Amino acid sequence: MLILRWHHCPPGCGSFVTFAWRLKRAHLPSPNLIMPPETRRTRSAATAASQKAKALAATVASSPSPAPTSAASTPPPNKATAAAANLTGGGDSTAPSPPVMMFPDARAFEAWLEQNPDDTAGLWLKFAKKGCDTPTVTYDEALDAALCFGWIDSQVRPLDARFYLQRFTPRRRRSLWSKRNVAKVARLTAAGRMRARGRAEVDTAVADGRWGRAYSSGANVEVPPDLQAALDADGRGAAAFFAGLGKTKRYSILWRIETVKREETRRRKIAQFVDMLARGETI
Repeated sequence: MLILRWHHCPPGCGSFVTFAWRLKRAHLPSPNLIMPPETRRTRSAATAASQKAKALAATVASSPSPAPTSAASTPPPNKATAAAANLTGGGDSTAPSPPVMMFPDARAFEAWLEQNPDDTAGLWLKFAKKGCDTPTVTYDEALDAALCFGWIDSQVRPLDARFYLQRFTPRRRRSLWSKRNVAKVARLTAAGRMRARGRAEVDTAVADGRWGRAYSSGANVEVPPDLQAALDADGRGAAAFFAGLGKTKRYSILWRIETVKREETRRRKIAQFVDMLARGETI
């Protein structure tokens, strides 16, 4: 703090008075003691907040970064997690997860189908592998029961050394029919086993044409005459390349031709496939 003092001009300085300022340091108490209480409280709070912020900054700087939570930064799942997602509804928390269930015989599975409506998510049916001593419904028995109630089989998944899983769901709208299942339904109808829900699916398929367009299975599929004629007429080697394909690749082409609705679309697809085969390419 500065103390100001004045002195009169000494003799001989003239008729006027001048002021001289002397600066002198004084020993004063701590500034906090002469501050108003409100100022001291405000300053103390600000100091504490500053110290807390510094401590927090030091903690954050020294701690490891948190794991990313956004989908963009999350690594893709491996095969094991992908299979688990398929068994649990694909990881969508809003989608119902189909249960994994095992039935000792066809009658038990039919009783379950009787109690479950066709708007369910379906189930993963557990089948015993060859050599397993646990009795379960067989695949053929399960498929017959499913067709009776308007259901259908789909994906197969491995489980362990004794069992495997296969998905069964209500038949989706506009889903295609195979010739094998058409024949099964004829046999089940003759035996009086078809239920109302199963008959309704058949009636709908007959009405919209899917029944008449049933496709062949991979074991029984044949090359249709119009495709064979187009291959024979091609002079670029398409027929020879097609003949050398494996069963799976051949079936992928034949299935796409067999399942189209319109003749115009069928002719266009045949021409596209012949061009593709002539280039030595496959699907």
